[in-house]
Amino acid sequence: MNRFVNVLLLLLLISNLTEAKDKRKKKDDKLYSNDLPAYVIYNKEGQKVSFSQMMDDLYKHDICLFGEMHDDPIAHWLEKMVTESLVKEKGQQLVMGGEMWETDQQLLMDEFMQYGYVDKRAYVESAKNWPNFRDYKPLLGIALRNNLKFVCTNIPRRYAKVVYKKSMEYLTDSLPKAAYQYLPPMPIHFDLSQPAYAKMLSVFAPDDSTHTPKKQGKGNPMTAFKGSNLVKAQAIKDATMAYNILQNWEEGKYFIHYNGTYHSKNWDSIYYYLKHYKTQADIVTIHCWGADNNLELPEAENAADFNIMIAETMPATYD
Repeated sequence: MNRFVNVLLLLLLISNLTEAKDKRKKKDDKLYSNDLPAYVIYNKEGQKVSFSQMMDDLYKHDICLFGEMHDDPIAHWLEKMVTESLVKEKGQQLVMGGEMWETDQQLLMDEFMQYGYVDKRAYVESAKNWPNFRDYKPLLGIALRNNLKFVCTNIPRRYAKVVYKKSMEYLTDSLPKAAYQYLPPMPIHFDLSQPAYAKMLSVFAPDDSTHTPKKQGKGNPMTAFKGSNLVKAQAIKDATMAYNILQNWEEGKYFIHYNGTYHSKNWDSIYYYLKHYKTQADIVTIHCWGADNNLELPEAENAADFNIMIAETMPATYD
């Protein structure tokens, strides 16, 4: 009799385990069962992963480059959710920063965020905020509430324009001394054979030819200039952002950086300069992109450790 009861209990246990396994499988199956999802996350192997699975991997690294689409509400929401998860995991070890803030605004940022000398209204009046600043206010709010350092990483745009209009040589030795505190160490290393820069440069004729774009539309104002200068103006942004990330990171810290997806796509640009300045930098990348069918990952958009395919029909946050 006791043997019969034991067998019955064993069968009941097996049945319960099987039922629990089936429920978990059904739950996993429902993860992407919506045929109109706002976004789907893929890892670099092209596999669909959950937000939690992505975060578990993000925690293991030192620097996260979040490549966003500047006018996409889902990308901005995910930036917020990723950052809040990092705050819970990393606490005071977390450092935040972004392309949207230029290095000559760091004092103002610190006066507002860390020292409280400047209130919100005065900060907004004095800062060179992007037109869609409201998309980034939640990130500043997270830093403010948690007393976290927020780093203005990008080069002041006036200096990038100097490179574009006059050449890198002018920037190297012709600025007032005080200006160089906002730039990475000179001379800047450039490798225009890097994929992102080579692709950009391919649009233009060689510097020693007619200096006009290869593909010039009617009324195109981009004439009589060196294509390499425009590419270097882009590259110096990447170099400045990478340098400032590393200047504000140290062992045990975690840095999350917000930038346009082209600044880190394909493990290039900012990623390239991070590795140039610090070979052993431990970096994880996120790439956001608008897709006609985000239930599939196009090969060309498998461009990061985590690729977030967002519905292309998502309304823009600004025009």
